[in-house]
Parts: sequence; C-alpha cells; structure tokens
Amino acid sequence: MSLGHIGVTEPVISCADDCGVRDVLDRLGDKWSVLVVVELAAGVHRFKELQRAVDGISQRMLTLTVRRLERDGLVTRTVHPTVPPQVEYELTELGHSLTHLVKNLADWSLANRPRIEAARREWDAKADMPS
Repeated sequence: MSLGHIGVTEPVISCADDCGVRDVLDRLGDKWSVLVVVELAAGVHRFKELQRAVDGISQRMLTLTVRRLERDGLVTRTVHPTVPPQVEYELTELGHSLTHLVKNLADWSLANRPRIEAARREWDAKADMPS
C-alpha cells in the first residue's frame, strides 16, 4: 500500500497486502477507542470514572471498547477482591507507546480545525449551488 497518490513522495507502507494495518486502524479508528486511550494515558481509572470521563459513551460500549483494547494488548484490567469487585483499567507499555501518536493527531486536529471548517463551508456552499 502506497500513499504516493495523495502527495506523499515516499511510500509509507510497502506491503503487497495491508500488513495488518487495516486491523489496527479499525481498532483505533472507531469512535471510542482513542478517547479511552487518551483518558487512560493520564493514569489508572476505575470503570465508572472512565465512563464519566468519556462523554457520551454507554456502559455497554465502554465494556466492548475496553475488552477490545485489552485483547489487543493496549489495556490491562485488574479486578480487586472487594465487595462489589473493584475493576481498574490502565494502559500497558504498548498502549503508552501509542499515546504520542494520538497526541500528535489531536494537536494536528486542533491546529487545522479552522482550515478544515473553512474548507467544509466552501464545499457546502458549492454543493448547494444549482448546476
């Protein structure tokens, strides 16, 4: 897969097939995974703390998200033997290695938000004009 067609001069990925990139992007490209990783980058969170920190996520979706992140080796789940059981989540070493990439993406998004919004307004205005 080469990104030369979008202005990248050096191939970013040079595999005959997707080399597993698609699988990773599916996980990190979903609506909630990156937000959970961002919250856990600050430290260990209990389930309800994490749910409150990730605005709009349902209990079921948070459960699915942390299970997927745990399966991928990005998050660990620790159950403490209390009544009721206390469950904590934290990033693994692999999960922490991802946080600088997520921060770069967030920084890029913030820096380019005005340009993206302007491009959308321009595109929408053209799309609304009769042919």
